[in-house]
Amino acid sequence: MTTSTARIAEVTEGDDAAERQALAGAKRIVVKVGSSSLTSIKGGISEKALTALVHALAEKRNSGTEIILVSSGAIAAGLAPLGLAKRPKDLATQQAAASVGQGLLMARYSQAFAAHGVTVSQVLLTADDLMRRTQHSNAYRALDRLLNLGVVPVVNENDTVATHEIRFGDNDRLAALVAHLVRADALVLLSDVDALYDGPPSLGAKRIPLVTGPADLVGVTIGKAGKAGVGTGGMTTKVEAASIAAGSGIHALVTSTANAAAALAGEDVGTWFAINGNRKPVRLLWLAHLASVRGRLILDDGAVKAVRDRHTSLLPAGISSVQGDFEPGDPVEMVSADGTVIARGLVNYSAEELPRMLGRSTKELAKDLGRGYDRVVVHVDDLVLVQPSRSTKLGE
Repeated sequence: MTTSTARIAEVTEGDDAAERQALAGAKRIVVKVGSSSLTSIKGGISEKALTALVHALAEKRNSGTEIILVSSGAIAAGLAPLGLAKRPKDLATQQAAASVGQGLLMARYSQAFAAHGVTVSQVLLTADDLMRRTQHSNAYRALDRLLNLGVVPVVNENDTVATHEIRFGDNDRLAALVAHLVRADALVLLSDVDALYDGPPSLGAKRIPLVTGPADLVGVTIGKAGKAGVGTGGMTTKVEAASIAAGSGIHALVTSTANAAAALAGEDVGTWFAINGNRKPVRLLWLAHLASVRGRLILDDGAVKAVRDRHTSLLPAGISSVQGDFEPGDPVEMVSADGTVIARGLVNYSAEELPRMLGRSTKELAKDLGRGYDRVVVHVDDLVLVQPSRSTKLGE
């Protein structure tokens, strides 16, 4: 028995069952399903798999639980109509497949849910949409209103207009952010694997039924992408997303799509991630776990203490140098002189503006450069502390 398995075994079955009842009685649940769970052997979306999933979700919805479905599968759905045998590697073709497939995917969801008297809507998001106050406030209001109207929003990453390469496992982490955004009671991550195991299942590994914190995962070998070959994620991103949710006050479960109905009923399936932290603003959660850092601010010792120990905003007087190419509103790292990452935050100035401001007080800057330059560089409300780690040069 591994150290992780032994630690998990200390939790009684009663405790585990009590935890899972939080899912059975949840008022609002975010469910994420991956491409590999919806894909047929011949390619494209499997009608059988999609219909079975919708049946489980619609029954839960019709029993009074609000459901948001975060669904991959647009690219997979677009492969066959475009005559593509496998998922393309280049971004342009991925975008083309997503553009064709998203409409087909939504048509199938609409038809399948309608058979149960449930209306669905399409909501396309990116992680960036959940970063800025105005955007994530608008997203929350739209989703909340849809739920109040009895609709099941079907959320997907907006792959068609992605400006960066469609990243590994984005929809898993996007689902964790959506769960925070809508203040969900639970997050359920579905794939073609029924649970997290303490090693390769083919070698006799045991299911891990409960994870109470990061220490339970020490020494656990986590698998990569699914067998279907059309998804971008794998168990690694499921565990990351579940850990993000659990660490921020939301129950999380990782299991297979075949177990969806049992999972929503609170049965002992999959791997349950127990809550081990408090809820955080979605913008700060994004900064801590998902933001693609565009630059780096090197702080002097005084600024390090102010930001890290006194939790204050970052002023230009405490910045020694600037790295990277960023614009106002972009995420940046705040780093000590020895390269330790102290925090991440949304910067109020561009990389071009900041160098002439370094080491100067806001009062002096306002006098010399005019109004607008008396703002802090990173406001405390747009800043999140991170675990100490050795930094690398930008771009590595």
